[in-house]
Amino acid sequence: MTEDEFDLFYAAACPRLVGQLYALTGDYAEAQDVVQEAFARAWERRSSVLDGDRDPEAWIRTVAHRLAMSRWRRARRWWELVRGESEPRPVPEPNPDHVALVAALRRLPEAQRTAIVLHHLCDLSVEQIAAETDAAVGTVKARLSRGRSALAAHLSEDIHSTEEACV
Repeated sequence: MTEDEFDLFYAAACPRLVGQLYALTGDYAEAQDVVQEAFARAWERRSSVLDGDRDPEAWIRTVAHRLAMSRWRRARRWWELVRGESEPRPVPEPNPDHVALVAALRRLPEAQRTAIVLHHLCDLSVEQIAAETDAAVGTVKARLSRGRSALAAHLSEDIHSTEEACV
């Protein structure tokens, strides 16, 4: 892949990947950081990643997801050590539906959340998700089914608690 082809690929895929990682992490700045790092790693390995038979966007998404999870684990360990609270970074206020969806996604187990995001937000097939997550097709189907049920329950709880607060 030439530099110009990479630039075109980056321009097309980056916003989509940032949106997908934002759905997985719930932190827009973190999503941007891990996607940038994943693209940098893809560029370093362009002969094997970008010019091979692999789907380069899937490779970058996987790397970015792993980076985000690694950062989250390190941050969690650090918070456990420090046991302190810090002011969150200011971000623009999203709409209430977006907030409810991100909150409900955060409550899902990681495997279910990943399957839901890859299937519904990234438009990947069950088979593609299975290949990307190294899981069996039946496992992905189960995660999607359980994840949808849990997501619906969480969203329903949020709606009922909001209605009760307004009464």
